[in-house]
Amino acid sequence: MQRRRFVEILAALAATPYLRAENAPEKQIVVAGGGIIGASIAYHLARRGARVTLLEKLRPGAGATSNSFAWLNATYSKTPRNYFDLNLLGIAGWHRLQHELPGALQIQWGGCMEWYPGGADADLLRTEVRNHQQWGYEAHLISQPEFRHLLPNIVPGPFEAASFCAQEGTLDPVHAVRVLMQAGKQAGVRAIYPCEVSGLEISAGHIRAVETTKGRFPADVVVLACGLDSPFLARKAGMEIPLRSTPGVLAHTAPMPRLLERVALAPGAHLKQTPDGRVVTGMEFGGALSSNKSLAHGQEMLREASQYLPGLKNASLERVTLGWRVLPKDEFPIVGFDDRCPNLYLAAMHSGVTLAPIIGQFAATEILDGASVKLLEPYRLSRFTV
Repeated sequence: MQRRRFVEILAALAATPYLRAENAPEKQIVVAGGGIIGASIAYHLARRGARVTLLEKLRPGAGATSNSFAWLNATYSKTPRNYFDLNLLGIAGWHRLQHELPGALQIQWGGCMEWYPGGADADLLRTEVRNHQQWGYEAHLISQPEFRHLLPNIVPGPFEAASFCAQEGTLDPVHAVRVLMQAGKQAGVRAIYPCEVSGLEISAGHIRAVETTKGRFPADVVVLACGLDSPFLARKAGMEIPLRSTPGVLAHTAPMPRLLERVALAPGAHLKQTPDGRVVTGMEFGGALSSNKSLAHGQEMLREASQYLPGLKNASLERVTLGWRVLPKDEFPIVGFDDRCPNLYLAAMHSGVTLAPIIGQFAATEILDGASVKLLEPYRLSRFTV
């Protein structure tokens, strides 16, 4: 699909008003978790007319969200096709939210560059680009001159394969959570924090209320979107959520002059620059080699990245962050209702920043309309018990 047509469709979708669900005002929905997934689900539910209370242990965006590299993509690791489609809809969802919340979100749609000097990595990149092109993704192999035009401040060194994915972008995830929380509040969301969920009041197989450090909250539906805390609460409803986690360390500079307009995935160093001028660099997204968040390690990360972005050589390191990724056992989302506790809606996933808008939209449909979204069928908890 041509980009112009894609944007036209998004604009048309954004112009369509939300319809209030017939049963929404009668349902009291409690969302446990104020990260980007919980904030999105709460916002989308409230836009449909539901009465929503969001409970967050510390503060909105304080968990995995705050330490995410926040790369919006449906790139080469997003397979099989169903998972690619879901992430592509996530990207489209961020465009929709920009139309719904004009001027509020600070998304940088500069695309993403990735390159390798040669060998098996370069061969694999060429294969992955071709595969994603067959799925209609705007991914291209690019030449040295094209590379210099797209990333003029990067020194890539010799490379055999480089790709540019034009549809991709990045954002500040904590700022995005604030925007969604504010929009949700305007739509009627009641957000309470700090407020730790300690238990679930269950009768006849259904949750009747959520127990917290700030009292009891009656609920017709509970959305569990509290990241690595989700298994503890799910067990209280007789359900086991198989999650694991890997560390992600990021080094953040003080504000700098403009150096990068797009995400750069160099061999061994991933870089982006935020709208306020801070450069953020991390290691492989599959899991950092360590959980070392010392300033010395941060300086080492900047030195590694400076071989590709020389402007970092005199950068001032502001902070080093350590986040723990929310990874289901098979690394695919866990989302939806489960028969073992029919009014508990689960939402646990990696790629949460990319997926947040579409998971929010689909969750609202399933909770308020009683529908079962077919695109989510492969991601039910029941797949682990079959």
